[in-house]
Formats: sequence, structure tokens, C-alpha cells
Amino acid sequence: MRAALAPGVRLLRALPRDSRYRGLTLVLTFLCYTSYHLSRKPISIVKSQLHPNCSALGPNPRNDSNSSTWCSWAPFDGDNYKELFGALDNAFLVAYAIGMFISGIFGERLPLRYYLSGGMVLSGLFTALFGLGYFWDIHVLWYFIVVQVCNGLVQTTGWPAVVACVGNWFGKGKRGLIMGIWNSHTSVGNILGSLIAGAWVSSAWGLSFVVPGIIITTVGIICFFFLVEYPEDVDCSPPLHHVMTTSEKDPEAVTSNEGPLSLSGQSSVNHSNSPKEPAEEPEAISFLGALRIPGVVEFSLCLLFAKLVSYTFLYWLPLYIVNVAHFGAKEAGDLSTLFDVGGILGGILAGLISDYTGGRATTCCVMLVVAAPMLFLYNHIGQNGIGTSIAMLIICGALVNGPYALITTAVSADLGTHESLKGNAKALSTVTAIIDGTGSVGAALGPLLAGLISPTGWNNVFYMLIAADVLACLLLARVVVKEVRGWCGYMARKRGYVR
Repeated sequence: MRAALAPGVRLLRALPRDSRYRGLTLVLTFLCYTSYHLSRKPISIVKSQLHPNCSALGPNPRNDSNSSTWCSWAPFDGDNYKELFGALDNAFLVAYAIGMFISGIFGERLPLRYYLSGGMVLSGLFTALFGLGYFWDIHVLWYFIVVQVCNGLVQTTGWPAVVACVGNWFGKGKRGLIMGIWNSHTSVGNILGSLIAGAWVSSAWGLSFVVPGIIITTVGIICFFFLVEYPEDVDCSPPLHHVMTTSEKDPEAVTSNEGPLSLSGQSSVNHSNSPKEPAEEPEAISFLGALRIPGVVEFSLCLLFAKLVSYTFLYWLPLYIVNVAHFGAKEAGDLSTLFDVGGILGGILAGLISDYTGGRATTCCVMLVVAAPMLFLYNHIGQNGIGTSIAMLIICGALVNGPYALITTAVSADLGTHESLKGNAKALSTVTAIIDGTGSVGAALGPLLAGLISPTGWNNVFYMLIAADVLACLLLARVVVKEVRGWCGYMARKRGYVR
């Protein structure tokens, strides 16, 4: 007797062809960028093992020296170890920021599947090389700096490529919610990276890098075999990107022809369903052309300061917990994952609210305003108890990473398919690279400033983060005012229509 068709297979057969490929694209790009962040996280976990408190381990078993740094890994065994850690972070992040501006230009002109999978394999190589320094007994600072620079450059292949792929498959309807959920790959990658690195940090910290390197290489190979860049490549219908109706909630769609944040999935623009002919592809947009798209400059500068805060937590939170709460390296790494749990919730909440209200900038601004006092409270009362620490980490993670997630996903995709481009979707990678590249300048500055300021006290680090949050909010003021005016005009017309 033959068994009934498996429930999962029945579900797949019931789904339309377009939905199956969209689901495949979401899952593949989610796994790709999860592995990118998974490979970036180990350095923050391993820092506390490169310069541990050796006096707590007893006397040096190799000699009679009472040095408190006998168990540290040279060259990080000196009093300037925090500055050296900052240099490691900065080497990666400065290379990442510089490479990001170039990466988007390449991403528009090269096949995304080759570009993404090749970048992932190279990222795995350089991540593993950092860990191999442990097994090869390397104690030269420049080795680790060079590896970090190379890794930062090749990791820029990831973000423009995955956002372009998702933007190619999904229109503006519910884009904030979909990309808010999808963007949890950042936090999922950080969590998995913390847990994987924590498993070996105390025994053989080199494996904390080698294993993530193998993982991202494996996912890159899977991406090469299965990623579909455009719906037209598999005879699926392209998404609808533009909104021309006046019945939607989005104030920008009602009041402005240049509003970058229209959200409806409906459109009066006709799109061809015919297969994509390479000869008829529109030309890729120039760098200056992308800067002229309304909203790109404001959101880019806002992300600079928002990402400064987020990446300072990414690279320094475990060490902060070790120094202030006096947890071990593994426990601090595990506890720091709660910040990323909050980031998942914040990204989804930001996307949902901005879809409902049509105000991407206003959503970001409100979350940034609330984040500032929460950061102050976490620094002063966050270590009063494990329960308080857990709650504050989740809240701070949601408020800090919510705007960051919204800008780098839904906002970037909105601007990359802006109606001023007249249907040319070849701007997605360039716009995404400009926004995330500018944000990456802040990502480089944050950990560097934390390394320089932390010797003067952790309070000063948090004051710097609060100031960055406030500046991020102020830079969106013009777009927020525009959105509020749009709502007021829409409500006035709605009342007049009802009368």
C-alpha cells in the first residue's frame, strides 16, 4: 500500500510557483548573511581570552614569575591591550567601510550569484586564517591586522548582494515586515557566532574562528548552486515597486511624487512579464546618481551614528560584562546574545510599525529617542541583578538595532527602487552600498572610540553612545517633518472627502 503524499510536499505543490522561488530566495539569503555575521562575532568573544586575568589562575606554572599576564596571548599581553583590540576591530571595519562603497558598484555589474558565493568562500578563508594563528603560534600583530583588513574587504560582497536579490523578488507591499523578519539573520548570526566561539574560547580559541570559517564557506557553495537572482530567470512575475494611488496610508504616496517610502503592493505602473533579455537591461546607476535619490543622504548619515552604537555593542559588550559584572568569558558571551535577541524583536517591530504608518523615518526617530535613556539606565542599573541585566539587554537591543535593521533593509530597498528611477532596478546594490558603507564608517569609529575611551571608564563610553543616538535622530529631522506633514495633509483631505 502506497503512503499518502508527505504533508510538506503537498504544501509546496499548493503554493504558486512564484511563492516557492520567493521562499527559496528568502531562505538562501537569510542563511548567507547569517553566516557572514556568524564569522564576524568570534573576535568579541575571544578578546577576553587573549588577555585574561592570569592572577586568578594562580602562579605561572612555567617559572617563578608572578606576572599577571603570563597566560595572555602576545602581543596582547601588555597594558595597551585595549588599544590593540581597538586596532583589530578598526582594521576590519575601516576596510569594510571603504570596500562597501566600491562593492555596490561591482554588485550592479557582476552576476550576483558569483559575486556573493565567491565573497563567502574568501570570507571563510580569512576568518579561518585568524584562528590558525593560534595553531601556528603566531604572535605578530601585523599578521592579525592584515587578515582583518582582507576579511573586511571581502565581507563587503555580502550586504549589497543579498539586499539586491531580495529587492528583485519583493515589491513594496509589507516590505518592512518581511525584511524586518528577514533581517533577524544579523542577530541570529551574532547569537550563533557567540555560542560557537564560546564553545572553544577557553580550550582552543583558534577553533572559534576556524569553525565559523568552514560554515560560511559551505553556505557560499550552497548559494552558488541554488540562488536565483531575478524572477524573470525562472519565468516568474517581477514584483511591483511603485505606488501611484492616493488611497493608501502612506503619506508620501499621497503628498509627494518623490517620497521614498511608499509601501503599497499595488501599482498603476505596468510591468512586462516577458523573460529578461540581457541586451535590454537598463544601465547601472552612477554613484552620484544614487546620491541624488531623495532620502539617501539623510538615511546614510543617520545610519552612520546608529551603526556606531550597534557595532560598539557587537565588539565590546562581552568585555564590558566581564569587567563590570565579573562573569567568565563564556558566560559573558552567552549573556551578550540577549542584546541580539532584542535586535530580532526590534527589527520586526520597526518593520511592522513602519508598514502600518508609512513613516520609516519617524519610526526610526522614535526608537532612537527612547534608546538614549535606556542606554543610560543599563549602564547604571543593568548589573544590579541577572534579571535586570537580561531585561535591559533585550530592551536596549530592540531600540538600538530596530532603526539599524529598518534602514539597512526596507529603507535601502525602497530607495533602490525609487520611482524617480523610472523602473530601473539596477540601483539596488549601489544605493544599499552607499547607505551601508556610510553606516560602516560609524561601525569603524564606534569600536575604535570605545577602545580609546574605555581606559577612562565605561561611563564615558556610554555617554559617547548616547550622544551618537541623539545625532542619528537629529539627522532624520527633515524627513520626519516631511512625513508628519504628509500625514496631516492626508487626514485633512480625508476629513474633507467624508464631509
